Amino acid sequence: MQRQSTKNQPASVASPPAADPPGGSALLARLRDEIRAAGGWLPFETYMARALYTPGLGYYSRGDRQFGALPASGSDFVTAPTLSPLFARALARQVAQALEATGTDEVWEFGAGSGALAAGLLEALGDRVRRYTIVDLSATLRERQQRTIAERTPQHAAQLHFAERWPEALQGVVVANELLDAIPVVLLAFDGRQWHERGVALDEDGALAWADRPTDLRPPLNADTFPPGSVTELPRQASAWVQGLAGVLKRGAAFLVDYGFPEHEFYHPQRHGGTLMCHRGHRADPDPLQDPGDKDITAHVDFTAVALAGQDAGLAVLGYTSQARFLFNCGIADDLQAASDAGDHRALAAAQKLITEHEMGELFKVIGFAVPTADGEPPFDALGFAAGDRSHTL
Repeated sequence: MQRQSTKNQPASVASPPAADPPGGSALLARLRDEIRAAGGWLPFETYMARALYTPGLGYYSRGDRQFGALPASGSDFVTAPTLSPLFARALARQVAQALEATGTDEVWEFGAGSGALAAGLLEALGDRVRRYTIVDLSATLRERQQRTIAERTPQHAAQLHFAERWPEALQGVVVANELLDAIPVVLLAFDGRQWHERGVALDEDGALAWADRPTDLRPPLNADTFPPGSVTELPRQASAWVQGLAGVLKRGAAFLVDYGFPEHEFYHPQRHGGTLMCHRGHRADPDPLQDPGDKDITAHVDFTAVALAGQDAGLAVLGYTSQARFLFNCGIADDLQAASDAGDHRALAAAQKLITEHEMGELFKVIGFAVPTADGEPPFDALGFAAGDRSHTL
């Protein structure tokens, strides 16, 4: 029996089963053309963007099969909202507090996946949310999200809206679960003497191949202590996304959930292989050049970079902690007790994965931002960071 896989770390690393869904060969042909047109080399950051987001061909643009609990469903990984409704129920308590504290009535979700989190939040928040807007580039995923809302909480379907880009101004609470890990990264490689930016070229047979070019880019810490052969990532676009959020958020707060580390852990010399990983069929593999468009490509999040990007752009950090601590602060213990009292052992077992250290509880983190008060302070003490705040580690 295959182990259920979350989209975080390679619990089971293996070559994925061969597959060639419609569009895979077309994307590969387009990538080859772009590499040739670029002089024979594409930065990995560009390659990752094309593999994930090329309209109609990229992984997140070609269908809605990604999200599911088991391989038999044809899915590739499970996320916390799909794993258990208790995730949304706990997060809703934080969102409700933030809506009240900031005097707003809108929720914006970026990269809403299957729509499970949106359905859970709408169900829990009810009429406290006047408008729930999902921002997602994939038309196919937007259709699935709309179906999920219609099936799970039809009474709130009228509150659901969609957008494909940032608004000019935003007042409300922003949520994003496992968004930052799918934002393209710069890939750096160290040969023992010099840092290189890793990109994608073509070998003599026209197959995709790694190719490195010297660069002035460096990891922010320990740049001279990495062993030869080290590879790591720079989250340039994720930082830009947070800066973009700060630019449009005029009143409100944001809560971002993902797997990752603070800077001193992310760039530790012992993590010399980097964090880049692919996911398909609930199995993980480390080769993003194989079958582009047919599988997910992710990198862990440098939460220090995320925090600094937000602060530099004018946001206040509300807190930073593990997913387990955040969910406990938001009352998941009572939800677990209710499930236990009801004898719903299957639901209880699924929800336990949200908080146990060897599953999602420790590797996944939550960071919160808010538009600061006039004196630069956070406008409220966020419920989710009441105990166990790790902001001092960023």
